[in-house]
Amino acid sequence: MSVKAALREQRIETPSWAYANSGTRFKVFAQEGVPRTPYEKIDDAAVVHRLTGVAPTVALHIPWDKVDDYGKLAAYAREQGVELGAINSNVFQDDDFKLGSVTHPDPAVRRKAIAHLVECVDIMDQTGSRDLKLWFSDGLNYPGQDNVRARQDRLAEALAETYARLGADQRMLLEYKLYEPAFYVTDVPDWGTAYAHCMQLGDKAQVVIDTGHHAPGTNIEFIVAFLLRAGKLGAFDFNSRFYGDDDLMVGAADPFQLFRIMHEIVLADALKPAAGIAFMLDQCHNIEPKIPAIIRSVLNVQEATAKALIIDHEALDAAQRAGDVLGANAVLMDAYNTDVRPLLAELREEMGIDPDPMAAYRRSGYAEKIVQERVGGEAAGWGA
Repeated sequence: MSVKAALREQRIETPSWAYANSGTRFKVFAQEGVPRTPYEKIDDAAVVHRLTGVAPTVALHIPWDKVDDYGKLAAYAREQGVELGAINSNVFQDDDFKLGSVTHPDPAVRRKAIAHLVECVDIMDQTGSRDLKLWFSDGLNYPGQDNVRARQDRLAEALAETYARLGADQRMLLEYKLYEPAFYVTDVPDWGTAYAHCMQLGDKAQVVIDTGHHAPGTNIEFIVAFLLRAGKLGAFDFNSRFYGDDDLMVGAADPFQLFRIMHEIVLADALKPAAGIAFMLDQCHNIEPKIPAIIRSVLNVQEATAKALIIDHEALDAAQRAGDVLGANAVLMDAYNTDVRPLLAELREEMGIDPDPMAAYRRSGYAEKIVQERVGGEAAGWGA
């Protein structure tokens, strides 16, 4: 497949919550024109797709995107030219979950958490979504606070019950996070823990790699390669980090890392939608305007992908077989240092969209329009 054909097929999912007011756990800075409803989030996601041509799905977060009729919401999305993507559960914002959700020592709290996960599968049935995405804030702050092994047993039981509820064409995506809000033990702290639980569950359980959820210096592309080899990489949550889980725009902190990740994806022929990997954004646009930040993130993923696609694999293989360390590295660096923006601009023109999506958004007047229209009501977001 040609480079342009592969890029034309690329799919990047945007998150509904990134269009809303969001921030750190210390402060949310409100912006004018942010959506007030899930329908308005879909409107914004549709604009991103129209301008980039590669963002046809938008992920929902329950209960942040709760509505009375999810079938109606899905139909509205289709009318705007997009589809509803992954359904993200939320078992971290209820007072009952202070000591954990599915790993809580109280069976009644665990039952409440599992009921929500099952509710999310019910919603998937109505929206036609393939993926249930799970992230647990469960963990411990102090030694002796709870039985670590027992919490893994509770986690396994909850995952198994939820897994059993999945339909034939539905999947469970298990995310991990090194720390925060639990600082002594996190119940799903790393890819190995997530991988072990997914292996126990079966083929419909896959691991999510959030690129911000690792210790400094972690070789994320190795994790990508390992999970690809095992057939257990289900999705990415793309963002950037400088220190912790910063949720900055993907490619902002380390564009070379994003290139190395996409190189492993291309090597495994896992870029095409048929490979089943969901390339999702999971970002927190706290000080930057929401829609332009999401467009910029999509473009960053496209640029890293294009560079990975133009690697001279014949020369790379030859250098690797010959043990030519510097030669092999040079092949990768030649691709990384290539300016692929003219290629992507040409591709967009061929797709019938503006070659410069950022400039097109500025000219569109959409930002001014939503500021004027979205007056009154309560802006969507989460408190901090």
